[in-house]
Amino acid sequence: MKNNTLSAEGFESTYALLVRSEEKERGIFEGAVYLVFILSAVFSIWQVAHQPIVVPTSIAVHTASVAQSANTNQRA
Repeated sequence: MKNNTLSAEGFESTYALLVRSEEKERGIFEGAVYLVFILSAVFSIWQVAHQPIVVPTSIAVHTASVAQSANTNQRA
């Protein structure tokens, strides 16, 4: 049976192992992907903010003419 004892100097935390083994290219790629997502969200919000709002005037004119006809019929 083999017993391995680790000294304080030989022990590394899991976090230290992960940080040391991190791939630099992957970090750069993930940063670029996050940047593209953020820019697409900002562009979408900007596009919606500059979109013209069309209010249908034919409904307002029709409603006004119906109300005017109702007032005329009540007077008679």
